[in-house]
Amino acid sequence: MDFELKTLSPAAAGAQRCDLLVLLVADGFAAGHDALTTLAAVALKQGDLHTRAGASLQCYGAPGVATRRLLLLGVGDGGAAAVRKAVLTLAPLLKAAATKRLVLVTAQALQPQAVGAAVRALSEASYVYTTTKNKPEPRLLARAVLGVPDAAAVHDAFATAAAVVAGVEFAREWANRPANHATPTRLGEAARALARERGLACRLHGPAQVAKLGMGAFMAVAQGSSEPLRFIELHYQGAPKGQAPVVLVGKGITFDAGGISLKPPAGMDEMKFDMGGAASVLGTFRALAQLRPRVNVVGLIPSCENLPDGKAVKPGDVVTSMSGQTIEILNTDAEGRLALCDALAYAARFKPQAVVDLATLTGACVVALGHVRSGLFASDEALAARLQAAGDEALDPCWRMPLDDEYAEGLKSAFADVANVAGRPAGAVTAAKFLQRFVGAFPWAHLDIAGTAWKTGSAKGATGRPVALLVHYLLGVAEAQRDAPQPGRRAPRAA
Repeated sequence: MDFELKTLSPAAAGAQRCDLLVLLVADGFAAGHDALTTLAAVALKQGDLHTRAGASLQCYGAPGVATRRLLLLGVGDGGAAAVRKAVLTLAPLLKAAATKRLVLVTAQALQPQAVGAAVRALSEASYVYTTTKNKPEPRLLARAVLGVPDAAAVHDAFATAAAVVAGVEFAREWANRPANHATPTRLGEAARALARERGLACRLHGPAQVAKLGMGAFMAVAQGSSEPLRFIELHYQGAPKGQAPVVLVGKGITFDAGGISLKPPAGMDEMKFDMGGAASVLGTFRALAQLRPRVNVVGLIPSCENLPDGKAVKPGDVVTSMSGQTIEILNTDAEGRLALCDALAYAARFKPQAVVDLATLTGACVVALGHVRSGLFASDEALAARLQAAGDEALDPCWRMPLDDEYAEGLKSAFADVANVAGRPAGAVTAAKFLQRFVGAFPWAHLDIAGTAWKTGSAKGATGRPVALLVHYLLGVAEAQRDAPQPGRRAPRAA
């Protein structure tokens, strides 16, 4: 979708020709001398319109307004959360009516975060998946103009939101594709095409290269499938080469049947979403290529299928990871951590300033946090604080979970250095403790997105989370590096 930010008064908005004009009405609304705000004031006075977030009044052929279709939309206190909630209610209008060009205008100045929320909510409300449909209903909304009192004041937030939207939609597209349309090979091709189009660097490692690297845990997951694995490596360089990168590691299991520890059939189709972490890494790189922040980022995606056949790894098998640690595989359905542990070991070669892995890892995290917040585990307090703050700012929240050493007790094995599961209690925590063994000394965080990467039921589909969180985090890293004293440069003297 094409977004445009304009300085636009309600009077000027009333003269705009579009398919739908939406006026945001916040608490404390005061009418001007134009037809649009006067109409809103009358509706408020008569009780036909309320300012609570999501309350609306549809009008047709309003006097003094050029467009035939007008919607007055309450946005509560005008904050980011309220604006997001309100704009999402536009989904039926954007999908059912002939709305190709939308103008969304506010009479009151919005905070930058609220402007970003409006852009992202418009994208979410109008998104339509079409790739594998014979007669798809295409996305109708092609252009959205956001009119504000002062465009320059919110330009940066708008640009960030537009890039996040591009990244989120890229992630949703690949996570929504059926497993036979999003194999590890095709995911690798998507990464290569993204790199070629957007000025990134991409390297694809196939089975022979992965074997040479000694990624025995990752290979064990893939050995039950006829689809060859791919280890995808992406590079974005926005800072000098000497600047240590942030490494993002995304779980890329393009279909997870559970292996020999076969999952129950109900809902198994949703296991195409088990590469939500990988899709979000790709989406984050799509946003980085648009924003070009001064930060270096490496993306690592171990991608394969987890299927049962005569060659599949068996419960009780012991494999050797890239780090040299041996792993007793007690449950083949705990496969994501096996792929990730080798990718985490590989990440050390970049001498990163931080590593963040993201994975649809455990049902236990869904039980703990539901579908609102992603689970955050971190070995470093500063990294945890940055990620938490980025999630709050992006309305893509996470919640800090414990990493006490005692949780690792259940991972002890009589036949290997470590077992890949530790039983049902605190399953999300013990999974994180398993990953922590392979991290090394650098700051590390793990985002368990099993509850937030996709929705079930009538709204089934990928969400593109946590692309927004990651983009805001990386922009924060870039800003911190810009403000940090440079080696060899004297600090200015105090006046």
